[in-house]
Amino acid sequence: MRVRRLISELRDYERIAGIFEIARRYFLMNTFDGVMTVLGLVLGGLIAGSESPSTILKIGFGAGISMAVSGVWGAYVAEISERKREIKEISRAVMRDIEETKIGRAHRFASIVIAIVDGLSPVVAVSAALSPFFFTVLSIRSMYILSITICFSVLALLGIFSALIARERILSSAAKMLLAGVASAVLGELLLK
Repeated sequence: MRVRRLISELRDYERIAGIFEIARRYFLMNTFDGVMTVLGLVLGGLIAGSESPSTILKIGFGAGISMAVSGVWGAYVAEISERKREIKEISRAVMRDIEETKIGRAHRFASIVIAIVDGLSPVVAVSAALSPFFFTVLSIRSMYILSITICFSVLALLGIFSALIARERILSSAAKMLLAGVASAVLGELLLK
């Protein structure tokens, strides 16, 4: 009975605050940011000739942690500010304080969920992309190749996800995302060598 009530409450919050659409947007943007950041770090390590998986992992996860904290903090502050403004406008319009109503709770809940999605998205991308550097049985070259392959795979998956949201062509959308990775690789090669 409690689970059913909780699900009903969450559906109401979604209907009131539009959590899923905004969280989906943040997930796409910040997973993209995470994978592009790691792609840059990995390519930089490869170009610099770093032979230390430990160094790549520390730099990559350092960036991932910073992106997570930035994502949670920034998204929460932005969302709660906008939602407080919206609650105040609605309160003025209905001439009643709605802060402690289901509407107010839905907007506070939305801010928390969106902040968590914003913060965790790049961490998931960073973790996936850096995973080859944990396999010490691989050569360092294999680690780099696998990591770059994972980065491009995540970019393609993000393109597919984007296409499904927009109801557009999957191949075209995946190609656009892959192009960002190629642009990053080419610019890195040109500017860092």
